[in-house]
Amino acid sequence: MDSKKYNRTKLTVGIIETVLSFVLIFLFVKSGLNSRLEELIRIYSQNDYLVFLFFILIMGIGSSVLFPPLSFYSSYFLEHKYKLSNQSLLKWVWESFKTVAVSSVIATPILLAFYYSILHYGTNWWLPFAAVLFLFSVILARVVPVYILPLFYKLIPIENESLKNRITQLADEAGIKVENIFKFDMSKNTKKANAAFTGIGRSKRILLGDTLLDNFSEDEIETVIAHELGHYKNKHIIKNIIYGTITSFLTLFVVSIFYSDSIFWFNLKSIEQIAALPLLVLWLMVIGLVQTPLGNILSRKYEYEADQYAIQATQKSSVFIATLEKLNKQNLGDPEPHPFIEWYFYSHPSIAKRTNAILKVEKTLNSIQASNTLF
Repeated sequence: MDSKKYNRTKLTVGIIETVLSFVLIFLFVKSGLNSRLEELIRIYSQNDYLVFLFFILIMGIGSSVLFPPLSFYSSYFLEHKYKLSNQSLLKWVWESFKTVAVSSVIATPILLAFYYSILHYGTNWWLPFAAVLFLFSVILARVVPVYILPLFYKLIPIENESLKNRITQLADEAGIKVENIFKFDMSKNTKKANAAFTGIGRSKRILLGDTLLDNFSEDEIETVIAHELGHYKNKHIIKNIIYGTITSFLTLFVVSIFYSDSIFWFNLKSIEQIAALPLLVLWLMVIGLVQTPLGNILSRKYEYEADQYAIQATQKSSVFIATLEKLNKQNLGDPEPHPFIEWYFYSHPSIAKRTNAILKVEKTLNSIQASNTLF
């Protein structure tokens, strides 16, 4: 099946990229090139913050030389091979450049906050930095839908009044006031379809890809939106912020211990030394091996809960199942991945498992309705 080959190849490339990143950073530290790079930069500047930023910049340039072939293969060649992409090579380069530029603007103050924390708080650097990350996560949740997403997609209020009324009614029933329902030009990049409920506070908005609007009926789109609203109704956005905050504090605390204990393995002087910072990245990658499946278990739980809300809100379980299967086919998802692959890597349950769960919920709801009719 094309879907299995496609997903297997994407996963393989991702694993290769991760392993290669780890190995190269390890060799960079083990060989002493990290210390030599810091010494070279300090010839031109003694300002710690400038040295830090140039150190990161040079590492980024090195990465941009080594990893584009993998990125090109995964996000351009494969997407075209399986007829999923609408991008020309020039557009792919431009979108990649924009992603790097925007990511750099967002990452720079975070990196400076990190370096400030490690310079001024020593081994307790993890605590103020985790607090900064929490603050940034809240700010980004408000800023991304309004200011950043439009840099990549054209957002237009949907014109279909019938569909808009359905969505508004669903939102009202969920206790959500949503005035912003937009279509975005997803088709400029891909043939895949998607929708999202994003933002917090006044930045809340429902986003519908034009590929979804053009290929799915109003009933089908209604079930998709009900699922997205289910995330809000079940407070998944808030729970994710809380989970992310707790995880961030714990992760940085654990990493700080390993980082402090291991710098002398590589003949480094102190945790504040700029040349030692790549070692911290290695520990973050190791901890990430444990965090990935745990985060995905929680994410899949939320998806099941949102599915349950969708069928309760719309009473259209058969339509919802058909829509999920249609989306999976259009997006070339693997309907039944290997159990371990799904457990470790998948943030969403497979379609087969989601369908079974929906049928069980439908059976339970029908039993409850039958009981209520009897009494």
